Amino acid sequence: MKCKLVEQGFKIGSCLTSKGKTSKRACELTLKRINGIWYRLIKSAHLSRPEHYFSIYQSGCNHSCLKCHSWKFTQIANGDWFSTQEIGLLARKYENKVTVYEPRERVTMWHATDLCRSCGSCVLYGKRSMTCPGILDTSKIVLSPQGFGPARNIIAFTGGDIVCHVDFYCQVSKEIKKNCKNMWILIETNGYGLTPQNLNKLRDSGVDSFWLDIKAYDEDIYRKLCGTTNEWILKAPYEILKRDFILEVLTLFIPEWVEDDQIIKISKLIYELDPNIPFTILAFFPEYRMNNLKPPGVSDMIRIFKKVKEMGLNNVKLGNCGVFVKKDEDWELLLKEVGIKGIG
Repeated sequence: MKCKLVEQGFKIGSCLTSKGKTSKRACELTLKRINGIWYRLIKSAHLSRPEHYFSIYQSGCNHSCLKCHSWKFTQIANGDWFSTQEIGLLARKYENKVTVYEPRERVTMWHATDLCRSCGSCVLYGKRSMTCPGILDTSKIVLSPQGFGPARNIIAFTGGDIVCHVDFYCQVSKEIKKNCKNMWILIETNGYGLTPQNLNKLRDSGVDSFWLDIKAYDEDIYRKLCGTTNEWILKAPYEILKRDFILEVLTLFIPEWVEDDQIIKISKLIYELDPNIPFTILAFFPEYRMNNLKPPGVSDMIRIFKKVKEMGLNNVKLGNCGVFVKKDEDWELLLKEVGIKGIG
């Protein structure tokens, strides 16, 4: 099977995935087609937190990120095979459990904490926590494998990313829209497969939104971190907006790798397109081949938040706060300097 990116004139990704003693491209080990129907290797599928949407965790990836938090199934092929038809039926079953219907402009991870912070206090103790947005009635809160929260009308593809092999995503998007009355489709992606041709196909197939993880701005850092170029990933936000998709951007603060300079450059790229694009700065935590690297501190996260806001971005949040908020004093400082709306 020839690389779909190479066919379009782009470079192949860092996509070697292992299965036992075998290593092949991710699309060869985690994707197959039988009688015109695409099948994908899926690790799990459930209502996730704090996103409050139904997440489909895919095996295999076109990146080999040193800090991958899902490496046990993205770098190693494992899971169960699901056809696009079966995923469409999963979406229909989930739709029957939806408690909050979002408009298309809120088809993001970023907007989830506007509704609920997954503490479960309202259900468990009959009272809201100090950080509760105070928007939802307790009847909208349900328990899922990752905790309490609403069930929003969004189906998301996450984990491993082989959007470069776009035909699967087009077929499964059509199945979801065919099976559901009011369900949005979001793809969490590194952007490597978002070529203009692929974006056109995804738009025409019913995809609504992208959570774009821009892992670094400078190409040398990106290549060391992910094994690939980011040449057209930095062009992806423009191409996404040009086709009327909903876009949010994520960047991970990685000490010694992706710090203020990289995040400021990414912020500038976003600002020049639209200062209202939702932007989340996540705190790195040690994992995979960066297991010995320390996470950022509360002062690091507050500092970069303020710098990004000063640039003019309007919708900025900090995520993975449990990584850098270790004491009550840290929490008090974070609330004072960033405010509750700046915490994802």
